[in-house]
Amino acid sequence: MAATKPLALVTGVGPGTGAAVARRFAQGGYRVAMLARDADRLAALEAEIPDSIGLSCDVSDPAALERVISQVGSPKVVVHNAVGGAFGSFRDIDPSLLQRNFEINTMALMHLAQLTTPAMVEAGEGALIVTGNTSAQRGKAFFAGFAPTKAAQRILAESLARDLGPKGVHVAYLIIDAAIDVPWQRERLKDAADDFFISPTSIAAEVFHLAHQPRDAWSFLAEVRPFHEVW
Repeated sequence: MAATKPLALVTGVGPGTGAAVARRFAQGGYRVAMLARDADRLAALEAEIPDSIGLSCDVSDPAALERVISQVGSPKVVVHNAVGGAFGSFRDIDPSLLQRNFEINTMALMHLAQLTTPAMVEAGEGALIVTGNTSAQRGKAFFAGFAPTKAAQRILAESLARDLGPKGVHVAYLIIDAAIDVPWQRERLKDAADDFFISPTSIAAEVFHLAHQPRDAWSFLAEVRPFHEVW
């Protein structure tokens, strides 16, 4: 990777939002460190995206996170897109799934902030963007294994924003109120029209925008949804 470019670190680089975010930051002049568990997918993206590096990492493992960050250096932008999800009522889910999702969604954000934002504070600039969804704002019955962890993630991000903002580091939380246009969603929602979905490219554009807002007009809580979505 060209060391003269700023570094963006993206977690949860799957075939949808994560890959789109990595592409957008590369197009925007960044080196990109892509974190995910699927080494083969990362290798394919690394071959496609200029100045990128794929790093196989389970973000719920603090030691693994520390190793990869020490390998790539200090990012100017961190995007926490990794997500753990499990669906079912509180009667149905194994409580260990809730704990696992908390480690991915909330604790990984804590560890990322501890590992990366001190250098941003020292530099007087940087951004930490977290991708979320409407589960961060409401606890539907079938989301008992997921919504509590996303709500905790949003509140942690708000705490980080209030702490880091006055020090020059922008923290923002992006709520994605939509079905993301990825193959498994298309298969699940076969009768849905094309404009029912939100494209990963559109999400990535908003993430990039949040990371580059002018300092006199920072957002914390942002939302994106298709134009006809009921909310």
